[in-house]
Amino acid sequence: GQPLGPRRLSLKPVPKLPNMEAFLREALVKVKRQARGCLAPELCCQAVRAATERPFAEGVRRERELFRLLLSSGQARAMQYAFFAERAVRRWATPGGASWSSAAPQPVRTAAVIGLGTMGRGIVTSLVKANIPVVALEQDVECLNKGRKAVMLLLEREAMKMEGGAQTLDLHNPARLQFTVDFDLLCDVDLVIEAVFENMALKKEIFHRLSKVCKPGALLCTNTSALNIDEIASATDRPQQVIGTHFFSPAHVMRLLEIIYGRHTSPSAIATAMQLAKALKKVGVVVGNCFGFVGNRMMFPYVQQAVFLLEEGSRPEVVDQALEDFGFKIGPFRMSDLAGLDVGWRSRKEQGLTGPSLAAGTPARQRHGQRYSPLPDLLCEQGRFGQKTGTGWYQYEKAGGRTATPDPWLHSFLSHYRDTHGIKTHFIDQEEILERCLFSLINEGFAILAEGIASGPEHLD
Repeated sequence: GQPLGPRRLSLKPVPKLPNMEAFLREALVKVKRQARGCLAPELCCQAVRAATERPFAEGVRRERELFRLLLSSGQARAMQYAFFAERAVRRWATPGGASWSSAAPQPVRTAAVIGLGTMGRGIVTSLVKANIPVVALEQDVECLNKGRKAVMLLLEREAMKMEGGAQTLDLHNPARLQFTVDFDLLCDVDLVIEAVFENMALKKEIFHRLSKVCKPGALLCTNTSALNIDEIASATDRPQQVIGTHFFSPAHVMRLLEIIYGRHTSPSAIATAMQLAKALKKVGVVVGNCFGFVGNRMMFPYVQQAVFLLEEGSRPEVVDQALEDFGFKIGPFRMSDLAGLDVGWRSRKEQGLTGPSLAAGTPARQRHGQRYSPLPDLLCEQGRFGQKTGTGWYQYEKAGGRTATPDPWLHSFLSHYRDTHGIKTHFIDQEEILERCLFSLINEGFAILAEGIASGPEHLD
């Protein structure tokens, strides 16, 4: 029996809820944890709080104030820059005159992945999610079964996140995903991604076989993180079809795909790799060939400074905390533990920086006249490879564990190391950590730009 006049909700009083304060407090803690260092999510919480505490008009006014604050913030400008930079990198060019406007990609209807370690599994998962049929190859049946199990687990997890669920991925259809130890099954694929570990001799052997088995038009990609693309291509009869596709770990999650052209790589091969990046919903960045390319080459001095800070008196958890508070998703030591310390160790052994090929009489803390820290090598010699072994720069609840806790063993190991080498420690504050790690990262970026390895600052960023 009430009249059906308009009822303006904005004029009604805001209802009081008994646990509002606790709820808002918890929400803010959760937001701060999930969006470390980001202004906008925190200010969203403040806007919601204003809506619960003030009349409608006042709440809207407060929201407008907060919005204006964000609009003029450095973070908004940085995000706009990142947005346009991601689009700018699609327009790639090489010093040789090849460019996005004139190069035509080849179609990729089928792909193969060689090696089902951490990287290979993630790459297979990315391809399956992009609806590209995949042949996954391993060296023997034991590795193949282990790899298959890991890939299936990843795909099931991904399927649960997707709207259509497992039906959309069609996991058990051999036409979509085939596991094999037979190289000859790669004879008809349009593109092969090699993802075995960082060993030049092994990669060259694989590429030599690929150029015998694969059809002439097939694109041969290597997921190397640092090795010379030209040297890998020299093992084939088609260097114009060889290109680096460097995925970042975990490959099915990380959006960056570094695309490295060699001296002979054809414009069409670059365009095809860029087209693949787009199909995999990744940001492809075309860069030149040098040791470590762009991603890892910039990481080397950054991680190296972090290790020097440990030598001089800091601890892994202190350095990581400083960089994570600054806004990094993960600090350099937690990152190394996640990626596996043995990866870098293997690479340093190949370069003759450590291990049996190191020249006798080399000073422990110097290489080629530059400062060097043997700390990561010493950890690897102790079998501490990070998460996979349960100990690295941190300790974990078990091998393969995810929760990093500071390790008393490491702390005493560090102090013993400093005594051995007569290193004087000093107090290292957050500012010193940020300056030393970030400036070395930035300076390396300038060097890469100066050498023409990247064609513009957006590519580096």
